[in-house]
Amino acid sequence: MNLNDTPAALLIPAEFEEGLARQRAAYLAEPNPSHAQRVADLKTLARMLKENQAALVDAIERDYTNRSDFETLFAEFFAVLDGIRDTAKKVKRWMKPTKRHVDVMMYPLAKNRIIPQPLGVVGVIVPWNFPLYLSIGPLTSIFAAGNRAMVKMSENSRHLARLLIEKIPVYFPRDKLAFFDETGGVGVEFSKLKFDHLLFTGSTAVGRKIAQGIAGQGKALTLELGGKAANIVFDDAPLDQAVEGIVNGIYFNQGEVCCAGSRLLVQESIAELLIAKLKDRLATIRVGDPLDKNTDVGAINSRAQLDKITELVAAGVAEGADLYQPACELPERGYFFRPSLFTNVAQSHRIAREEIFGPVLATLTFRTPEEAIEKANNTPYGLSAGIWTDKGSRILMMVRRMRAGVVWANTFNKFDPTSPFGGYKESGYGREGGLHGLQAYVRLEDR
Repeated sequence: MNLNDTPAALLIPAEFEEGLARQRAAYLAEPNPSHAQRVADLKTLARMLKENQAALVDAIERDYTNRSDFETLFAEFFAVLDGIRDTAKKVKRWMKPTKRHVDVMMYPLAKNRIIPQPLGVVGVIVPWNFPLYLSIGPLTSIFAAGNRAMVKMSENSRHLARLLIEKIPVYFPRDKLAFFDETGGVGVEFSKLKFDHLLFTGSTAVGRKIAQGIAGQGKALTLELGGKAANIVFDDAPLDQAVEGIVNGIYFNQGEVCCAGSRLLVQESIAELLIAKLKDRLATIRVGDPLDKNTDVGAINSRAQLDKITELVAAGVAEGADLYQPACELPERGYFFRPSLFTNVAQSHRIAREEIFGPVLATLTFRTPEEAIEKANNTPYGLSAGIWTDKGSRILMMVRRMRAGVVWANTFNKFDPTSPFGGYKESGYGREGGLHGLQAYVRLEDR
């Protein structure tokens, strides 16, 4: 069932209702786990990952129609472990009550403390592009805050979902953590459960539908949605370094990344030189079997996603943009698409406005920093951006004026799992990661 075709009135599967009732009862019996219990939960989560590493990587590879072990380990597995280790070290300090000053003249001898308390049961809806990172990663903050969780996997992550459904009960009771696959209904149905907090990662269209559906329920919500990031290159930038950052920003994981640098903004005076360097670099990219360690770009996740990419690229050509694709043979098995570079793109073109979620880069030019800022911010999205320049003062000026949750300087797609991540506008709201991510899962009480 397609999330975008979900009827207005939905029946919530009994499996979901029973799971929520089980976790709600457990929370009421133990509403505030000790620091030791929270750390133990985090360590158990890490142990589950380590003891099942090979099986988890294999499941993701099968869901992705052959995804390289390196991509899964680097982008998902190790990143989650880093976040767990950092949070386990800091959770005691983060959860410590905060003393506040009280006006002595009005309240002699009075004391005041702000105490973070667990919310209860958290629902997590996971997309298919980074299914391990986006299902296990949030549990770091959820468990550190003392909550319980129900996790709904994507229909395109069947092998990983079934593996987690099988393995998680070995490490956690179902009244603390439960996983569900696509057989339990769709994400919109899952979102209608009376969670204390819901985290949804996915498309803006479905995120909007979920936000509308739970309005008025008193349910906290974090949305991590789509993006159309601008990678801005100034004339004083180190161009060879910038080319590598551009390639990593859009072609990593076949461009199926919410914060992919899918718009390239180049200062007019260096546009011709940079595009020439970029085309030379694209000619060396290897598209093929992800299990081959020499492969740079692997298969698209599904036929539906490949069809969407194909349609938007055709629209770019029809609207008058110039398309460059390196000459390369595509494997017969799997859903492959050549790395694509568009030039002579206008702001009005669909490839400059819509999230493609594929290995497609749309290039625009600018003359002044003001024009670059205006073009970069002229999007309904606001998840990420990149700036390439040799001037530190320009970096600081641009960072302050970019309407994006994450802004990289002279790099791109570099993540710190202990730092907050999230967007503005139609890229969602709320943050995941570090102390700021944990704060979404607590209720502050004044005592």
